[in-house]
Amino acid sequence: MCGRFALYTDSEMLEHHFQCPLPFVIAPRYNVAPGQPILALKYDRERHQRAWSHFQWGLVPKWATDPSIGNRMINARAETVAEKPAFRSALRYRRCIVPVNGFYEWNKEGRTKQPYFVRYCDHRPMGLAGLWEHWQGSDGTELLTCTIITTDANEFIRPLHSRMAVILPAEAYADWLDPATPISELLSFLKPAPSDGMIAYPVSARVNSVANDDPSLIVELPPSAPQTLFEE
Repeated sequence: MCGRFALYTDSEMLEHHFQCPLPFVIAPRYNVAPGQPILALKYDRERHQRAWSHFQWGLVPKWATDPSIGNRMINARAETVAEKPAFRSALRYRRCIVPVNGFYEWNKEGRTKQPYFVRYCDHRPMGLAGLWEHWQGSDGTELLTCTIITTDANEFIRPLHSRMAVILPAEAYADWLDPATPISELLSFLKPAPSDGMIAYPVSARVNSVANDDPSLIVELPPSAPQTLFEE
């Protein structure tokens, strides 16, 4: 699954990597959690170009009567995303790319779960395959929400977790966002990313609390660093 990530790349790097100017200032974030607003790149049909937007992490389908369903929709499985009623319309019409610098996974070590931070060795951003939705409640409340698509873990991630987010290759960004791309081609992108260039290392258990959000969360722990699961 993908349930926590970090985005701290500066705006210039994001604009260059995703080929789209940022119309607003973004602050670095080191502990992004479900239910929070996240940055994503979508296709603006009115202007016929890429555009950045903020979405609440946890997709709320248009037909939902209770927006709390989004708490269970932070991820969509690649194997069923084209058939599931919650996601199939978004896959066809409302795709997005979620930029991250890396993500967290937890590995059971003894009686505790040790958090690890996974990123590319060269710190380049990852573009995660996502879907977005516009929801409007009976009282007029409107929400823009999104989900991140997951697939089987690659060989590198598998010791930590059986699933991983779909990391799109940069050359696939245009086709993933293009409204004209056939479903068959979209589904071909939903596979494990190559392991080459990835690194994972243990980090502080402070990441377990969403109240903590600072650069120390992505710093590798020294080999002898003692900690408990509930450090704050």
